[in-house]
Amino acid sequence: MAAVIHSAPRFASNEGVLDALTKALGPMLVAGHEAHGEVVLTVARPRIADALRLLRDEHEYQQLMEIAGADYPDRAERFEVVYMLLSVTKNHRLLVKCRAAEDTPVPTVTTLWPVAGWLEREVFDMYGVIFEGNTDLRRILTDYGFEGHPFRKDFPLTGYVELRYSEEDKRVVYQPVELAQDLRQFDFLSPWEGSEYVLPGDEKAEGGAA
Repeated sequence: MAAVIHSAPRFASNEGVLDALTKALGPMLVAGHEAHGEVVLTVARPRIADALRLLRDEHEYQQLMEIAGADYPDRAERFEVVYMLLSVTKNHRLLVKCRAAEDTPVPTVTTLWPVAGWLEREVFDMYGVIFEGNTDLRRILTDYGFEGHPFRKDFPLTGYVELRYSEEDKRVVYQPVELAQDLRQFDFLSPWEGSEYVLPGDEKAEGGAA
């Protein structure tokens, strides 16, 4: 019997996807657009769980791949929570966002995907976003005595405290950091800045190759 070769499934086109989901989400949707080849939907924060349930149950976005955070300190609602969904039947990805402030909790989606418990804990730990309804919302990457949220834009690169092993106390101790808190400035013009090597095309190198 001849072997049957199955070709890889084609990625779904974004054409029509944005229009269909815009109509489906209705008043839950704040904005929608396509960016970098992906459909991006911004949903009203109080309705985020309802919107994700609709996308999972009625539009075949079965898998929650990740929950990420972003910080925009100049905004009244400084945080964005980004949900990355995957449809295994459509072979299509979707980004769903909502905005939050420090005092405006985001509804948990642990009732939709149990794995969201760990993902929400990470966003809470790194940014300080509160997820209402998450029954185990505690730090997951930093330790229990950590101060602040290290992915916030206003968090100093050196932190607030440093730890060391105390021979006198025979344990790890915390003490206020004594390093300068100024943020370093990067211009990203050359990945080799400060290197002894001069690479052709490096516009920052004096006397470099033309």
